[in-house]
This record gives sequence, structure tokens and C-alpha cells, in this order.
Amino acid sequence: MKVLVYSDDAGTREKVRLAIGRRPAADVPEVEIVEVATQPAVQRYLDAGDVDLAVLDGEAAPAGGMGIARQAKDEVHNCPPILLIIARRDDRWLANWSRADAVVAQPLDPMTVAETVADLLRRRLKVA
Repeated sequence: MKVLVYSDDAGTREKVRLAIGRRPAADVPEVEIVEVATQPAVQRYLDAGDVDLAVLDGEAAPAGGMGIARQAKDEVHNCPPILLIIARRDDRWLANWSRADAVVAQPLDPMTVAETVADLLRRRLKVA
């Protein structure tokens, strides 16, 4: 399964990549992680349709993950699940606006990230 990780911050991308690992749970397939730092790269991967999950940084600049998530849910046919990283727990209402499928807050807890990714991948497998 392919997981897209978007952030303009290489440190954030690394934390997500390390939290997910090669297999976020024993009952999901191994994952291939693709890291991107720009909104056009995210759009290319989503439009191609070969991403099983997108992890988007809500604080990325100049294009934040919340706006990208909202646009993807509106425009991408069979949009994959989206996990949104938010800076504050109080930003959950914005995540709801973006139509993200799940949310994790900074600072990232590796166990929470892995469990959330595994849950979203399980859902994706059921749909496929």
C-alpha cells in the first residue's frame, strides 16, 4: 500500500515516516511511503489514483493540509482516506471542515500515528 506524506518540514515528514514504519500493524500489508513537500506534488499523486492514504500537515506552507484535504475530497474521484496533522487539539473543527478522515495533533505520538494509519488502511482495504 502506498502512503503519501506531505509537509514542507522535513522533520515532520521524518517523524511520520518513522512512526508508520514498514508495517504500521500486523494485519495490514507493508507500506511504501512517498514524501512530498509541495502542493502540486500532492495533487499529482492524488490525481494519478495510486495512493492508498494521504497524511497531510495542516500547518504546511504555503499550502496547508486542511485546504488540500478539502479540495481533494471535492475533486479527486475515489479520494483515499486523509489523515490530517493539526498543531492544536482545538483545531479539530477546522479538520472537520476539511473533511479529513482522521486527525492527530502535534506533538506526534508514534503509537497514535501508527494506530490511526493502520485503521485508515484497513478501511481502504475493505473498500477495495
